[in-house]
Amino acid sequence: MKIIGLTGGIACGKSTVSTELRALGAAIIDADALAHELSQPGQPIFNAYVERFGREIVTAGGTLDRAAIAARVFADPAVRAEVDAIAHPLIRTAAEERLRAARAQNKMAAVLDVPLLFEAGWDALADEVWVVALPAEEQLARLLARDKSMSEGEARARISAQMPLAEKCARADIVIDNTGTPGETRECIEQLWRERIIGRS
Repeated sequence: MKIIGLTGGIACGKSTVSTELRALGAAIIDADALAHELSQPGQPIFNAYVERFGREIVTAGGTLDRAAIAARVFADPAVRAEVDAIAHPLIRTAAEERLRAARAQNKMAAVLDVPLLFEAGWDALADEVWVVALPAEEQLARLLARDKSMSEGEARARISAQMPLAEKCARADIVIDNTGTPGETRECIEQLWRERIIGRS
């Protein structure tokens, strides 16, 4: 089984590529979805956050108060580092369990769909890394189109908060240029699947 680390810049189309790979038969391990799952009441991230911050970060409905956590995280870099140190190992452990399950199901490929793949060191789990990329101005335009409430300044700040896309591309094994039509992107992914997965499975 080949393990693909999939990442890219915000609004570059990583989710589209992930969807295409799922359709071709890959097991998709989505780090954001795992984080959401582990943050539900009684789950490991929920329990760890409550132990660290107390019940004031729990809503009346019994779920994590994401706004309260975000306020603490963005106000203090030390708190952000602490929250990352709590969450990241729990998410990674869950991802490794999913990888073992995919291998047991004889999947040809598993995809680690992780926005912060390099930053979190998850590229070490992958056999190869695929980065979804766009030119800077098109990335900005797509982000503004996706989130109508965001100002251009906020969008640029969101983009600049990530590792530069050029650096991700330099570290990638495969760079997927997503400037074309959805059909062209699909053809590109199908060709990569034939060459990188079927050809070397």
